[in-house]
Amino acid sequence: MRIMFIIARRELAAYFSTPLAYVFLVTYAASAGAMTFYVGGFFASRQANLSTFFTFQPWLFLALIPAIGMRLWAEERRTGTIEILMTMPVSTWEAVGGKFIAGWAFTGIALLLTTPIWYTVNYLGSPDNGVIIASYVATFLMAGALLALASCLSALTRNQVIAFVISIAACSLMMVGGADVVVAALRKVAPAIIVDFVASASFLTHFVTITNGVLDLRDTMFFLSFIALCLFINGQLIEIKKGS
Repeated sequence: MRIMFIIARRELAAYFSTPLAYVFLVTYAASAGAMTFYVGGFFASRQANLSTFFTFQPWLFLALIPAIGMRLWAEERRTGTIEILMTMPVSTWEAVGGKFIAGWAFTGIALLLTTPIWYTVNYLGSPDNGVIIASYVATFLMAGALLALASCLSALTRNQVIAFVISIAACSLMMVGGADVVVAALRKVAPAIIVDFVASASFLTHFVTITNGVLDLRDTMFFLSFIALCLFINGQLIEIKKGS
């Protein structure tokens, strides 16, 4: 566990070794604010809540998370440092876990930068902060699930651009299955059991449930189980690459 956190600290420091990370974080925070107060019509609604903020988070993350995850393993394979890493006294699972924790922590920092929006809403009115806290938890869990998927796909290629593109495609598929328009379209052509399965496997379905104020253990376990599954597959892919 100690080695895992050492790797996580190294990877997190690598994010901030270039100005790109700071530009990225500021751009995300500014985009989240603009989506909430202007695109989402916050002032026109005259309601002190962050429902519009969390409505846009899944779609902002479709660009944010693949951009974070694309370098986790693709860059290691491109530069050849993956061979050096694997010959060190570090297990595959410690390396996979450490890299994932670093990426998830970076996402958490991005979310923390949006807390002034939360403060502003509290200044303007009296929102239900319990729902907001639950929604932040849901956002962080969903970010972890998307990142685990992106990290897994990053291990398939040495090209960051390819990793980014396939991560966006895969994350989009996992997201849109729960969208109302997709569910409605599926009900016209597929049996109810298939529609229910697609919707239940969608990140959006579990995310929306929590952001509505229902912090159900099943939704939490869905995200945590998905993260564990993707990290397991990620580790298997690295073992295959190491053995070949």
